[in-house]
Amino acid sequence: MKLNFRKRNIALKISYDGTNYNGFQRQNPPSIGIQNILEERLAKIFGEKIELIGSGRTDAGVHAIGQIVNFFTDGRIEIEKIPYAASGALPPDIVVREAWEVPKDFSALHSAKSKIYIYKIQLGKILNPFMKNFSWHIRFDLDIEKMQTALKIIEGTHDFSAFKAASCTNMNPVRTIYAAELFFGKEFGAEILTIKIHASGFLYHMARNIVAAVVEVGRNRLTLENFKKIFDSGERKLFPATAPANGLYLYEVFY
Repeated sequence: MKLNFRKRNIALKISYDGTNYNGFQRQNPPSIGIQNILEERLAKIFGEKIELIGSGRTDAGVHAIGQIVNFFTDGRIEIEKIPYAASGALPPDIVVREAWEVPKDFSALHSAKSKIYIYKIQLGKILNPFMKNFSWHIRFDLDIEKMQTALKIIEGTHDFSAFKAASCTNMNPVRTIYAAELFFGKEFGAEILTIKIHASGFLYHMARNIVAAVVEVGRNRLTLENFKKIFDSGERKLFPATAPANGLYLYEVFY
């Protein structure tokens, strides 16, 4: 049932730790998605059934810094009070950071122009326990220069079939990557390598498959020549297995 006959269309920016959830999308119990929790708790705040539209799915274990959702409501709660009301209703691993009213024709999913995903890799021989659920721990040395070159190869408009999951149902594999880069930082004393990808859209598992392939280049187990050859071929099976979910974050959505 669509609820767009209601008076208000409200957008929210959500951050969440995806560790304990079976992805963003609504699930059938006993599986629980972020959407299940949000709809249930927002319904209590607004006093009516809430049906969220999300800017995109995130898989089990994937996190979000800037997930965008919208929903229609007749509820009268003032817009600036929504994040505070939500903070008292939601579990601590899901936070409403911002709320604003949008036109009736706005859709968090269909109005999106581009998205940024980031992926965090923890470097070093010893696992930092504070980053265990929030990064992929790689104990091997990585050739950062080669990884940067591999990321530059995928920039631009291409057929990304080589990076989509076998179960991906999207018929159009063409996407545009506006920027793909990496940078270093420290979190909780851990050395973190972050890969940042800004694209017009992402196929299922596309970001994690790109990361896995670029790491293989960094480990010198895949040459840059072969990386480009497989990318151009569109053959997913020739690239390595998908990178772990816990290092991936939906960072920002642009409209």
